[in-house]
Amino acid sequence: MKGKGIWRRVGAVAVIAGAASMVLAGCSGNGSSGTTTTASAAAHLRVIVNISPNLTVAYWTKLFDKYEKANPGVTVALERTGTISASDKLNQDLAAGDPPDIVQQVTPTAATAKLFTDLSKQSWTKDTPLVDNYKIDGKTYLVGAGQQVQSLVFYNKAAFKKAGLDATKIKTVSQFTEAMGKLKDAGYEPLQTAGQWVTGSQFTLFNDSTTMTKTPDWISQRRAGKVTFAGDKDYMNSLKTYKSWVDKGYLQKSDLGLAYADGQTNFLEGKSAMYIMGSFFVPAADQANVSDKFGVFSMPTTGKYPTKQFSNIADPYVVVKQSKNQQAAIDLVKWLTTDKTAVASELAADGNFRKGYTYKMSSLGEGVQKIVDASPGAFVEAADEQPLPGYSTELGSQIQSLYSGSTPQQVAQNLDKWWDSQAQ
Repeated sequence: MKGKGIWRRVGAVAVIAGAASMVLAGCSGNGSSGTTTTASAAAHLRVIVNISPNLTVAYWTKLFDKYEKANPGVTVALERTGTISASDKLNQDLAAGDPPDIVQQVTPTAATAKLFTDLSKQSWTKDTPLVDNYKIDGKTYLVGAGQQVQSLVFYNKAAFKKAGLDATKIKTVSQFTEAMGKLKDAGYEPLQTAGQWVTGSQFTLFNDSTTMTKTPDWISQRRAGKVTFAGDKDYMNSLKTYKSWVDKGYLQKSDLGLAYADGQTNFLEGKSAMYIMGSFFVPAADQANVSDKFGVFSMPTTGKYPTKQFSNIADPYVVVKQSKNQQAAIDLVKWLTTDKTAVASELAADGNFRKGYTYKMSSLGEGVQKIVDASPGAFVEAADEQPLPGYSTELGSQIQSLYSGSTPQQVAQNLDKWWDSQAQ
C-alpha cells in the first residue's frame, strides 16, 4: 500500500442496516445465487472506493470479506480519497507511479479512456445496467451494479400536513414554487440545500427534468455549438426560477456553509420541508429509522409530467490499465456487477435499482419504485451526452453565486464562457 491507503482490516466490521436487512427475490440469471469463486490467482488488489454516509468503510469491508473468503489468496484493500474526487486520487497515484487496480465512481471520457482496460470482449458485461450508454467509440470501459434515479423531491409529511399541501398535486414548477411559499408561512425552511457538490447537483436535477426531457441530446448540441446556456429558454427559465427561490428566502444562504452530510441531517431532523436528492437518500432515512416520516414525488417540470428520470450507473467500476493484476481485477469487477448476492447488497446499501432484482424496502423506497415504474424513461449524461470535464464544479460555483448577487443572465453567460474556453 506504500502508506497511501487504508487496510480494510482497520475499519469497523458492522455492515449498514439497509444491506443487512436485504431480501433477494426475482433475480435475473446473471451470476450465482451466492458468492462466486473465480479463477484468480493470488493477488493483492487496491480499490479506490466512494465513502459516503451510506457506503461506509464498514460496508465495503463486509462486502469484500465475502469475496476474499471465496477466493483464497486474493486480498482487497480500500483506498480512500479524502477530500478529493476519485478521479483526482487516481491521477495522483498514476503520477506517483503507483497505480491502483480498480476505481469506483469514475466515468471514462474519450480523453481518459486510454487509462482503463477495455472490457468489450468480456461477455458478462452486456447484461450490466446502462452499459451501452457509457460506451466510448463502441468499447466498454465502465460497468456497474445498478441504476440510480435522481429526479426526486423528498418531503416531510408533517410539514406538508401543517401547510395544507397535497404532494400528488405538485406537478409543475409554478405549483412547486407556490408550495414553498406555503411551507415558509407554516414556519419551515422550504427547500434544503448545502454547499460542496449539492448546490449544482440539485439545480441540475431541477433543470434537466425539463430541459433534457424536451431535448434529450442537449449536451451533444452544446458540444456542437448549436445551443447555449444563455440562449436556451428552458435553461434560462430554470435559472430565473432558482434565483427567485433564493430572493424569497425559500433557499437559505447560510446552507451554503453546510457539508452534504450536514444538509441531509437537517432534513432528517425535520428542520426543512423538502429535499431534492437522488434515490440514495432512502437508505439514509432507513438507517435513521425515520423513513415513514417522509414521502417522495417526481421532479416538477414546465412540460410533460411525470418527467423522465435523470439516471446514472450505480456502483460503477473501471479496471486501471496499468494494474499489474489485470485478470484478478477483472474477476473482482465481474463479481461486483453480476453476482446476485453482491449486486443486491450494493443496491440496498445505496438505494439503487436493477431490473430483476429487489430487496426489502421501506415505504419510502416503495415510493421511489412507483416513480420509476411510472416514468416514461430515463436520460443519462454519459458518452456524447456527458458534460465537459470540470463542468459540475463550475456549475456549482456559478449556482452558488446566485446567492451573492449574480443574475441568471450573468451565470448563463459565465457558463458559456467557461464551456467555450474548455472546448477549444
